[in-house]
Amino acid sequence: MRPTTAASAPPTGITTIRRPLRADAQRNYDRLVSAAHSVLSERGSEASMEEIAKRADVGVGTLYRHFPRRIDLVEAVYREGVESLVTLATSVAADATPWDALVEWLDGFVRYAQSKRVFLTELHEAFEKNPELALDSRERIRIAAGLVLERAQQTGVARDDIDAADLMQLVGGMCMARNASMERNERLLTLVLDGIRTTAHD
Repeated sequence: MRPTTAASAPPTGITTIRRPLRADAQRNYDRLVSAAHSVLSERGSEASMEEIAKRADVGVGTLYRHFPRRIDLVEAVYREGVESLVTLATSVAADATPWDALVEWLDGFVRYAQSKRVFLTELHEAFEKNPELALDSRERIRIAAGLVLERAQQTGVARDDIDAADLMQLVGGMCMARNASMERNERLLTLVLDGIRTTAHD
C-alpha cells in the first residue's frame, strides 16, 4: 500500500481570510453566496446580479457592498463549493463506514462538479486573475479525497494501487467531459467504484 498522509488528520489547505462581519452582514453574505450558487447553477453566465440579489432577498446595493465585481461573487461560490467538499470528507469519515464514506464523498464531488459546469467560462476568468485559486482549491480537494480513500484502503475495502491524485483524475476527468450529464456521471461513477472496490467487506 502507498504511504498514507491524509487519513490521520482533517483536510487542510490554504484559505482566504476575511475580516469578521457583523452577524447581520454575515447572514447577508451567506444568503448571497447560497443564492448565487443556485442561480449560477441554473442559468450560468445569463444570471444577472439583480436576479441573485432578489433570490437572496436583499437589495442590489447590499450585494455590491459584499461583492463589488461579479467575478468576486463567482470566486466566493467556487470557494464555498470547495469548502463543502472538505467539510463533507471530514463528516463522512467520522460518521460512515469506510466504503460508504468514500461513496458518499465521491457522489458529493460529482454533484459539485456538475453544478459548476454552467459557469465554467466565468470560473476560467477567475482562475486567470488569480491562478493560486485553482491550485489551492485542487490541493484541498485532493487532500479531502485522500482522507476517505486512504481510510477505505486501510480497512481493505478499496484497492491499494491507487492514490487520491489518480482518483481525482478519473472522476474529475469524466465530470468535465463535453457530453457529461448528471445521469451519465452517476453511471460512470458506479463503474469507477466497482473498479476500486476489493472483495473485502466493511
